[in-house]
Amino acid sequence: MRHLPSLLVAASMAFTFAPSAGAEVRVLTSIKPLQLIAAAVQDGVGTPEVLLPPGASPHHFTLRPSDIRRVREADLLYWIGPDLESFLPRVLEGRSDPSLAVQNIDGLHLRHFGEEHRHEDGHAEEHEDDESTDGEAEGEHDDLHRPGALDAHLWLDPGNARLIAARMASDLAAADPENAARYQANLKAFDQRLSAVDAKLKARLKPLSGKPFFVFHEAFDYFEEAYGLKHAGVFAVSADVQPGARKVANMRERLESAGPSCVFSEPPMQPRLAQTLSEGLPVRMALLDALGFDLKVEADGYERLLMSLGNDLANCLEQL
Repeated sequence: MRHLPSLLVAASMAFTFAPSAGAEVRVLTSIKPLQLIAAAVQDGVGTPEVLLPPGASPHHFTLRPSDIRRVREADLLYWIGPDLESFLPRVLEGRSDPSLAVQNIDGLHLRHFGEEHRHEDGHAEEHEDDESTDGEAEGEHDDLHRPGALDAHLWLDPGNARLIAARMASDLAAADPENAARYQANLKAFDQRLSAVDAKLKARLKPLSGKPFFVFHEAFDYFEEAYGLKHAGVFAVSADVQPGARKVANMRERLESAGPSCVFSEPPMQPRLAQTLSEGLPVRMALLDALGFDLKVEADGYERLLMSLGNDLANCLEQL
């Protein structure tokens, strides 16, 4: 596991700062799923902001000067960690208030990418043998998903979301003691809603275990593990670099051998390659959104993110 700078290690400790004098606590999160969790905790007291705009990839985001100002001015800042937002550590050094890489929260369930990511079904994904030239973006993406690296899509585990929300409630209570009881009440309501959603998802997805599906990006392992699913393969195609003919042929062979299956890409659009791979095969195409692309920022937003993922998976797999 990569060495973490001292500021990241310190970020796993409790926030300490002077209570605000009746002003709304300015909460900034790096990605929308964290914003949705924060919105549940701040419900009725404040509205959290998010750094990445809809459709932006946390793997390759570039901060604008206005973004840097927002990072430095926020009272509380939450991000996943350097395994996802590699653009943030240097900017965080300019903050006077602390920030929290939530991957450092005690008790979180953390997964790591295994060798199967590069050698699924016995097919090594050797980019140097491909007819395409690896670009900088694809190389960075592959490094972030290398065997042994932290799978940073940890917000898709409902148990992790509970721990993140609890930490946010504690931090907000310290920053805004007058509303401490409200934050705890919001946390309790979040836990109750999440338990209800979790039960619904388990009931619907359990019968679908074993049905084959493929993803373009290995982003859903936490959700799959929580609900007894497992993808049959990962195409891992960079949006910026098209694979060569050899790799495309390999992907299509895997789809042919799977028989009726689902192929999930991520919004805002399906890659053209999806149509090429599935032409003439009993394959259904659909979208899976790990970031809540078009969800409103409301108290129940995180639960709707999970329900949307579950429903999109089930709607396709139930038709196989």
